[in-house]
Amino acid sequence: MTIASATFHAGEIEAQRHAGVEAIAASIGGFIRAEMPEQHRAFFAALPFIVVAGGDEAGRPWVTIMEGPDGFLASPDPRSLTVAASLGAEDPLAGTFTEGAAIGILGIELGTRRRNRMNGVLRPDGGAFAVEVRQSFGNCPQYIREREWRRVEPGSVPEARVSAGLDADQERRIARADTFFIGSGFTSGEGGRSDGYDASHRGGEPGFVRVAEDGTLHIPDYAGNNFFNTIGNLARDPRVGLLFVDFATGGMLQITGRARIDWAPRESHDADARRMIVVSVDKVVDRPSALALRWREDGDDHLRLRVVDKVVESRDVVSFHLADADAAALQPFEAGQHLPIELQIPGQPARVRRSYSLSGSPFAETYRITVKREERGTASRFLHDHVAVGDLIDARLPSGDFVMPRGDGPLVLVSAGVGITPMLAMLHAAVAENSARRIFFVHATRDGAAHGFRSEVDGLVAGGRTVRRKIFYSLPREEDLASAAFDAAGRLTAADLLAFEAGPDAHYMLCGPVGFLADIGAGLEAGGVPQDRIHVETFGPGAAA
Repeated sequence: MTIASATFHAGEIEAQRHAGVEAIAASIGGFIRAEMPEQHRAFFAALPFIVVAGGDEAGRPWVTIMEGPDGFLASPDPRSLTVAASLGAEDPLAGTFTEGAAIGILGIELGTRRRNRMNGVLRPDGGAFAVEVRQSFGNCPQYIREREWRRVEPGSVPEARVSAGLDADQERRIARADTFFIGSGFTSGEGGRSDGYDASHRGGEPGFVRVAEDGTLHIPDYAGNNFFNTIGNLARDPRVGLLFVDFATGGMLQITGRARIDWAPRESHDADARRMIVVSVDKVVDRPSALALRWREDGDDHLRLRVVDKVVESRDVVSFHLADADAAALQPFEAGQHLPIELQIPGQPARVRRSYSLSGSPFAETYRITVKREERGTASRFLHDHVAVGDLIDARLPSGDFVMPRGDGPLVLVSAGVGITPMLAMLHAAVAENSARRIFFVHATRDGAAHGFRSEVDGLVAGGRTVRRKIFYSLPREEDLASAAFDAAGRLTAADLLAFEAGPDAHYMLCGPVGFLADIGAGLEAGGVPQDRIHVETFGPGAAA
């Protein structure tokens, strides 16, 4: 049995093949595990809510939110998640949480844009319930709108409104939404790991979900992790659940219906859509003020930055040096964090939001982001072709938890392609500390034309007391062969990293395309490196870890 067939069901494989990414998905399927790694367990335990997908008595999918006080979620072991909460009587899933029922869970932290997904089956656990994990995996932060949460005192909750379709007010709320959650399911009857329900996040600019004249919902499907969990489920079972949250009032608009996939929409309201999910509504449950949680989007973290330098780093990579527009001091950041930016791009209906790793020194007076030009990249093409020195860019404070581990254990900084960016910041920070900590800087790229930052890295390596460098060119050109810019020809493997003998206290920081990371991560684990010593950050379409 292949990794793909063990991890993905037939509908997912069919969808991957239809999109031309079956080989990619097979290579990164190792990110989907049968248990939760320690980072995921700690992440869930700190959440104030989870998004849940399941089926009602008739087997129709619904999506809801379960909330509770601090600590209502716990993971006593890697195969279990306990939930000390219950659903309200008006929730469509209230009567179906029984032993053995399949469930899909999304843990999402809107403020930091982290999310992890898992699915499993229910079993009772005292006065609560537990989920036996079947699949667990992370997702990239793309398309998540940042929001901060708070709790309010419970008050009287209006009665839910149930209908067979959407009214005009509900359609307007959907048309204004920038976020919703989608639930889908599939059962092979064979008890496979990929059986059950899946809960997923969808985000975009307000209006990205369009309500057509016939009442159907047209949902763009953007480039994602290449797993096609939702699309694959719908390919086998068109029943679907949707949840739109009123973040200001705690209201939930729950919808169940049927979906069809338009793989090549001739007319689309969204130029970035790769596919379109068209949903026919069967039933609506509108529950005002159902949640005790409230979220706000606008905080005091907005930045106005000016481009003070634009530097071509390699064949298709450019760096932008950014300073405060009013010459104020910038907030410090931790090496490895990213900078969320907002671009006003002509022809786009709303601001385009992206996040780029900060590639410069955390001690510099400016921020530096480094952007690879993508053929279909709306933001990257605009930045490369139109943004110049002197232009202004809106941003938010740096964020992210892919940061350099504290302590004096060895660091192995591993990157491929533009994945070098957070590793540069970590190398700057490590050299500035001037400690005895051993640092191994390992980078893989195609050839000399694609090799950026070589002089910067060489200078940092020369200035670090305990830093070693190893550069791999997978396809060196003839003119590269006599160069001292690289150390080895061929592909970087986990065996190359293990050969450093960094020791049991070493942390491996990995950033690059998901296929590369899947191979390296699996090889490190096979070589005896514990999961909690392997830290992964992906980039670009398919960022799944």
